[in-house]
Amino acid sequence: MPKSKRDKKVSLTKTNKKGLVHKQKIVEEIRNSLSKYEHIFLFTVDNMRNTKLKDLRNEWKDSRFFFGKNKVMAVALGRSKSDEVEDQLNLLSKRLKGQCGLLMTNKDVPEVLQWFKSFSDAEYARAGFVATKDVILPVGPLPDFSHTMEPHLRKLGLPTSLERGVINVIKEYQVCKKGVPLTPEQASILKLLGIQMADFKVVIKCHWTKGKGFHKDLDIPSDDEGDNDDDNAEEDAMEADET
Repeated sequence: MPKSKRDKKVSLTKTNKKGLVHKQKIVEEIRNSLSKYEHIFLFTVDNMRNTKLKDLRNEWKDSRFFFGKNKVMAVALGRSKSDEVEDQLNLLSKRLKGQCGLLMTNKDVPEVLQWFKSFSDAEYARAGFVATKDVILPVGPLPDFSHTMEPHLRKLGLPTSLERGVINVIKEYQVCKKGVPLTPEQASILKLLGIQMADFKVVIKCHWTKGKGFHKDLDIPSDDEGDNDDDNAEEDAMEADET
């Protein structure tokens, strides 16, 4: 009987004991999930938020999301033809670049692609996000804000004053300009105003189907591009995966 491709020892070096155990657990969970699901989708995330990702997991309870370090997920799938767990999985692992993750599911491919194509959830923009519209505050009161917020608003750059317990904008102020990246202060002001410019969105890049192999769904980075892992975002997401 031929030896199963999954029956392989995994070596993860240059890490402390705690980190090694955690990474080996991720590898084991991914490999165990391969026997439960027919399809694996590789996705990227626009405007990543851990709370949104948790909501997405609840929506897809019959499937499994993995959002961790790319190199660890690549080890689990197999980084080359010689060590891949299933045929053509190395083609999927080579595209684990930047902030991305894996979705394992038994739902039909067209259903998954259509669902995520139409899925979008409004979110507050962070610093660096390119403003999608001009936002201008006219002269006048801001009755929705408590008087205790006035010093904080001035610190953010708003020209305000406190008159009889009501915060007032004393001169017209442009919070942001369309097409220009937001500063941290501008992002904070927009959040306080309740203006959501960003969208949390999951973009399916490619997928693998058991017995059929790898399929490219959308344009994806070439294999020679560097690994641009955002370690902090990925560590947060890995912690969210455990909750």
